Amino acid sequence: MLGHRELTIDDYLEILRRRYWILLVAAILGALGSYFFSRTLPNQYQSKTLVLVQQPKVNQTFVTPVVDEQIDERLASMTEQILSTAQLEPVVQQYGLYKKEMPKSSLEGRAQRLRTAIKVTPAQPITESQLAGVPGFTVSVTLGAPRVAQEVCAQVASMFLKDNALWRAQAAQDTTEFLAKQIGDAKQALDEQDAKLTAFKMQYLGKLPDQEQMNMNMLTSYNSQLEAVTEALNRTQQDKVNMESQLAQEIAGWQATRTGSNQLTLEKQMADLENKLVILRAQYTDDFPDVVKVKSDIAHLQKLIAASKASNAAAASSAAGSDTPAYAEPPQILQLRQQIRQYDQIIQDKIRQQAGLQKTIREYQARVQLSPIVDQQFAKLTRNYQTALEFYRKLLTKQSTADMGADLERRQQAEDFQVIEPASFSPTPSSPNRLLFGGGGLLGGLCLGMAIALWLEIRDKAIRTERDIEFYLQVPTLALVPMIDMPSQRQKKYLPPGETGEGGGVVRTLEG
Repeated sequence: MLGHRELTIDDYLEILRRRYWILLVAAILGALGSYFFSRTLPNQYQSKTLVLVQQPKVNQTFVTPVVDEQIDERLASMTEQILSTAQLEPVVQQYGLYKKEMPKSSLEGRAQRLRTAIKVTPAQPITESQLAGVPGFTVSVTLGAPRVAQEVCAQVASMFLKDNALWRAQAAQDTTEFLAKQIGDAKQALDEQDAKLTAFKMQYLGKLPDQEQMNMNMLTSYNSQLEAVTEALNRTQQDKVNMESQLAQEIAGWQATRTGSNQLTLEKQMADLENKLVILRAQYTDDFPDVVKVKSDIAHLQKLIAASKASNAAAASSAAGSDTPAYAEPPQILQLRQQIRQYDQIIQDKIRQQAGLQKTIREYQARVQLSPIVDQQFAKLTRNYQTALEFYRKLLTKQSTADMGADLERRQQAEDFQVIEPASFSPTPSSPNRLLFGGGGLLGGLCLGMAIALWLEIRDKAIRTERDIEFYLQVPTLALVPMIDMPSQRQKKYLPPGETGEGGGVVRTLEG
């Protein structure tokens, strides 16, 4: 009788001794039932093949593969595609799979059944270099016939190899086509930036940032030339003024000579200059400017006096031989007039040079003042051009790498799938495992027997031990009276509570 008191090991052993036959019968029935049930199930044969992911034959440091997707990700995608209903339906039709098991099922339903019979398991990496990806995978197919399972397994593995090759080739082609389009767009963008930069250079020719220092140097040079031309112009104008003053003196002397009083005036000027020269020599040397000028004036007056005397003589002789007086200017005056005309020509040339230099200087000043704005715009255009050029060059490099990678794919020198272990042929069925079924039935029978024994113990009302009496009656036990084994009582195993005890004795308590 199971109560609320704590059970000991002896109690459990006693229960096992009384109910062991229930556990034994349940375990035997469960094992036999499971085994015979497994005999009714059809045999299933499994075929396996191992596919290895072959690494590229060319070192990746020399040729970068076009496809860089991880093999585990690609394997998952390929598994979904290959094990799709559309891919498996031809296989089901070719081998007539599941016609007996599923006679009324559609082709799609049988393809779904085949999908559940195919397992793709990634292989575990065996070297440190393979830890970054899956080194390979195993394809297993479980069907009712060993030869069919082998052929279907080999066909599924070949589908993986073919799909991988097609996928890598298509990926390489897509990559090269994409890069070709990108290069075309980049080339167009580069040409546009180049055209903008060329137009800007033509528009601001001579005003570009790299010409700024040249403009400054040219501006300095033209300013120096302007200063030289201005100085030469001023000097020429001063010489012209001096020459005009001298011409006026010559004309006045010549006109005075014509009237007869010019010679006396010249002699008087000569005397004054000689007196002045004496005074200057007493104070300065002959190299002093005033001394040099007075000596020059004296020499000039001497020439005028000589010319006056010659002119008077010629006039007298001319007057004696002809009644018409001569009024032609002397050669000195004509020479002075010629020199003045030359000075005028020089002054006009210098003025034109000065105007041209001033215009050029204004142009270079405008260039220098415009340099910051041109520099900013030119820097922006140059930056855009350099960005487009760098992007174009990178794309060209990537295209070259992609071309080599695509050629590697065409030569099948890149990463590839290789069947290491062909599809196996196993004449021994892989399922159902009848020993496993029997073991499971045995374990289930034991659990069922334990449940039945527990249920019987709960319903059992017999009191068998002194501890049961003390627990339920709450009184101490004085003695145990052995029960007389009568023939009529041998078949009775248990008596009502309070009448018998362990060993078949009559229990006497304080209340009894």
